[in-house]
Amino acid sequence: MNSLIRLSFVPHVNNLALLTLRVLVGTSLFLRHGLEKVSGFSQMVQHFPDPLHMGAHWSLTCALLSDAVCSLLLVVGLGTRWAALVIAVNTGVAFTLVHRMHLSGEHNGELAWMYLAVALTLFMTGAGRFSIDQGLAGHERHHREPRQTRKFRAAAR
Repeated sequence: MNSLIRLSFVPHVNNLALLTLRVLVGTSLFLRHGLEKVSGFSQMVQHFPDPLHMGAHWSLTCALLSDAVCSLLLVVGLGTRWAALVIAVNTGVAFTLVHRMHLSGEHNGELAWMYLAVALTLFMTGAGRFSIDQGLAGHERHHREPRQTRKFRAAAR
């Protein structure tokens, strides 16, 4: 009974879970928000919110960076923590200043809140094993000589 309650028969696959989270949320963010900003930038800039008072053009450019570029970086797992940080800042601004922290009602920020939650999670955890980040980190590890080996070689000289 305890194993049923704890679902202990379900394997723990954290890296697969991070891959799933990155791909599903990154794809959603790109298709739902990024693609429209890329294809309709000139039309959107005329009525885009400017919550930080830096001009609608720059506000939309920052949102485009987050929703189009960084969402795709999440999908492939490249620069994941930086991409997640950019998304977290953008969705945090959208949730607090544009949607006024409303989770229900007309013009609510529930979706921005959810993207913010995922972005903060990925910022804290990183991309996981199934990512370009991990491949690059592994590549660097193989080309760097371990510290103990360097000390040993220096002492032998």
